Amino acid sequence: MLLALKEARKGQGRTSPNPCVGAVVVRDKILIAKGYHKKAGTPHAEIHALRKAGALAQNATLYVTLEPCNHTGRTPPCTKAILASGIKRVVIGMEDPNPLVHGSGIRYLQSQGIEVVSGILSAKCRALNRPFIKYITQGLPWVVMKAGISLDGRITYQQQQSGWMTGPASSQKVHLLRDRVDAILVGSRTIKIDDPSLTTRLPHRRGRDPLRVILDTHLSISPLSKVLHLESIATTWIFCGPDVRPDKIETFMKAEKVVVRQVGCGEDGRLELRQVLKVLACDAGVTSLLVEGGATVHGAFLQQKLVDHVKLFIAPIFAGSSGTPVVDGLNITGQQDAIRLQNVHYRRLGSDIMVEGDII
Repeated sequence: MLLALKEARKGQGRTSPNPCVGAVVVRDKILIAKGYHKKAGTPHAEIHALRKAGALAQNATLYVTLEPCNHTGRTPPCTKAILASGIKRVVIGMEDPNPLVHGSGIRYLQSQGIEVVSGILSAKCRALNRPFIKYITQGLPWVVMKAGISLDGRITYQQQQSGWMTGPASSQKVHLLRDRVDAILVGSRTIKIDDPSLTTRLPHRRGRDPLRVILDTHLSISPLSKVLHLESIATTWIFCGPDVRPDKIETFMKAEKVVVRQVGCGEDGRLELRQVLKVLACDAGVTSLLVEGGATVHGAFLQQKLVDHVKLFIAPIFAGSSGTPVVDGLNITGQQDAIRLQNVHYRRLGSDIMVEGDII
């Protein structure tokens, strides 16, 4: 199953809205074949592994990280292919939370005389597919908050100015994160100050550019912003409020691969973030979202309890009191209201330290 998980990880950031799945065929304790799901609409992991195994799948064991599907979607059911291959035993990491599957794949295989063992390394299998689990059960993407900060909690050295705190090792890790998520989100202020490209840049290989998301209530960024005119496969989505004029929206929509969507605003006049997340999940198939800021965006996501996981890159620097704090607009009255992390991990990245954990 560990080998199947290793296969499944190859699909991270590429399979949405489908899960990451790996499969391994073993016969007489000998590895016969392995495979993973590469992209939605293409063959599932089991099919790749079984095709490679061919006749050697007869009386073999199939290890798969997620329960095989038993319904026809964009591809035929994997359970039928398993039955036709002659596999005699199937070992499953976790049941599929998709209501269309959820145990039916296991029951079908058992009804056909195939031995099924389920729940092997289930915690690791679930951890790998947390974005898919949230997407399929709640209709929302898995949200990761990311920031590079100083020892005194600043993301810039001066207000309204660009600033970079962390070193090259942290930067490389951030681009690896971008390579494995479906979308990156920033606020309009970040676009105005930094004019970022929000692309993935990895040494020695081409990374995958995720969908880029900008929150801009009044559609106030420049139509000439770099992020709107990139030679990239990925599109840029701008979310604005309901009062923005149609002709102004049309100006932005003239740019290639730019989508403008209007959503409602709350009593504070800011965009309804939960509505933004639902649109991204339903209309763009986004299961994982990396929120890169700035401070007001981070504060709003935390205040509305929309963050699932946090990754902070801490540099050994004091930036001083003139800089921008990592979070703005988050109201905490005392220790009892403080937002806490669990399953916390620490990692050294050059001179920096990455602290990550799940929001309780």
